[in-house]
Amino acid sequence: MKILYVATVSNTVNAFLIPHIRLLVDMGHQVDVACNFVQEVNAELILLGCRFHQVDFQRSPLKIDNVRAYRRIKKLVKDGGYEIIHTHTPVASLITRIACRDLIGVKILYTAHGFHFYKGAPMKNWLLYYTLEKIAARWTDGIITINDEDRETATRFKLRRNGAIYKVCGVGIDLNKYLPQTNENKIRYRDKFGYEKNDFILFYAAELNRNKHQDLLIHVVKRLKNDIPHIKLLLAGAGDLSETYMRLVENLDVANHVVFLGFRNDVQELLQLSDLVVSASRREGLPVNILEAMASGLPLVVTNTRGNRDLVENDENGYIVGVDDVDGFVTAVKKIYESEWLRSKFASQSLEKVYYYSKEHALQEIESLYCKYVD
Repeated sequence: MKILYVATVSNTVNAFLIPHIRLLVDMGHQVDVACNFVQEVNAELILLGCRFHQVDFQRSPLKIDNVRAYRRIKKLVKDGGYEIIHTHTPVASLITRIACRDLIGVKILYTAHGFHFYKGAPMKNWLLYYTLEKIAARWTDGIITINDEDRETATRFKLRRNGAIYKVCGVGIDLNKYLPQTNENKIRYRDKFGYEKNDFILFYAAELNRNKHQDLLIHVVKRLKNDIPHIKLLLAGAGDLSETYMRLVENLDVANHVVFLGFRNDVQELLQLSDLVVSASRREGLPVNILEAMASGLPLVVTNTRGNRDLVENDENGYIVGVDDVDGFVTAVKKIYESEWLRSKFASQSLEKVYYYSKEHALQEIESLYCKYVD
């Protein structure tokens, strides 16, 4: 069969979708990719025989360039003879489903990697994105969700006749890449990166922006620096609030305790030297950074938001605290710091729980799903 993968930008394809595309090619199907190629295409996709189509999708649904994108994707699908269109990311998925709404014999699948509306989201998100998703669902054969809240929300939508809602375990994590932490590796990587044996290291890998909410963690460190003198917060990532967060660190006098690492491609090594992984996010789909921490056998303190709740069970493999609850975050970190038994318990539970989210299991789920739609 001919299958078209659609995403707003190529970054999404490169980061998450290659294993799924490889699976379909191995099953004997032709898979092509349509997106805005802001990032060079991964060479593996070329080896897999994929064809690439530039479509000028924009991240905002209100951009005028999306009108051109609509015309381009409509012509591409009609001329390409595709039998399945699998869309990802909200804007590209919306435009593609509108463009394909009247086509006969084309199955439309949509993976929601995290709806832009969620419990606690601004009302404007619900008014705009919920309304658009509800309308576009009418032209969708299958909506694939990756967390419980989104699955529940999607059940309110009216899909095409015989349409279905699915929940899968995300894109999967490579358990051969992220291995359980050992004391030997912890010491070795602390020596490599210049940290002390008695440092208590909190690690957060995320873009520096409002949604990832690093300012909450900076305030937590301010509160803890006297009780835990050797506390260190490592922030891996870059973003539009980098300078704002750096100024906050200076103003709160925690420059000796907060380290801005910038964009990193050695996260697995940084996890090996950490004591605790934290997430202050306001919104998630199914956070890969938490899965990486679980696969590394680390305890967790995370905010009470969609996605985080799917991976962290309170008092089992970590603690869940309110999105703006500095006091709760401080208390949770102190409990873990003061109890080696608690750290060991949480680490063990994370390792046990993460196997469900392995890449192998994720591919089994997506293969089983595709078999409902392909010959």
